[in-house]
Amino acid sequence: MYGDTFTAWRADAAQDWHAYTHHPFVEGLRDGTLPRKAFLHYLVQDYVFLIHFSRAWALAVVKADTVEEMRFATTTLDALLNGEIALHVATCAREGIDEATLFAAPEAAQNIAYTRYVLDAGYSGDFLDLLAALTPCVLGYGEIGLRLAAGRGDTPYGEWIDTYAGSDYQQACRKAGTLLDGAIARRLGATPQDSPRWRALSQRFSTAVRLEVGFWDMGLQG
Repeated sequence: MYGDTFTAWRADAAQDWHAYTHHPFVEGLRDGTLPRKAFLHYLVQDYVFLIHFSRAWALAVVKADTVEEMRFATTTLDALLNGEIALHVATCAREGIDEATLFAAPEAAQNIAYTRYVLDAGYSGDFLDLLAALTPCVLGYGEIGLRLAAGRGDTPYGEWIDTYAGSDYQQACRKAGTLLDGAIARRLGATPQDSPRWRALSQRFSTAVRLEVGFWDMGLQG
């Protein structure tokens, strides 16, 4: 769907990937049974998550080897800060939660675990390590959005679903998949699965997937 590397890593993490993309939180978004309190708790935490996620994409500019990689990272950073986060701000504002409150919200332990894992991947590793940790969120939400849009009923969470199923986000996912394939080929060669780094990168991807499952769990606890 979003490129060869993503397809291979997704297959390696198949069980955890299904738990992530078909989590009870996700299914509650689809059929409207997710409690509003849980959704708002998730949105507040996801706002904080996206702040750190933006920092990780800023770090990707430093780790990039080409101008094209730098441009993609800065475009993604702009989309996060001035696009995706705006959905969270607007939805929470309707519930009486302003952006200053969002920014100052205490982080849940699952949020700290996930965001610091992603940032550590970038600080301690290279561009590929960072992409492997970033990709499950970017492309997972794209996959979830498409699935929910195709089979949703009457749900109050249609705005959320439409954001990730929409053409702008789906185009960004396809570009992210292309970027990942190009970055892998540039650094690991034409047969990257033969590289000694491949397994470690796939495992890094899988770890981020498990942290996504934990993030949904945290949302339900709200």
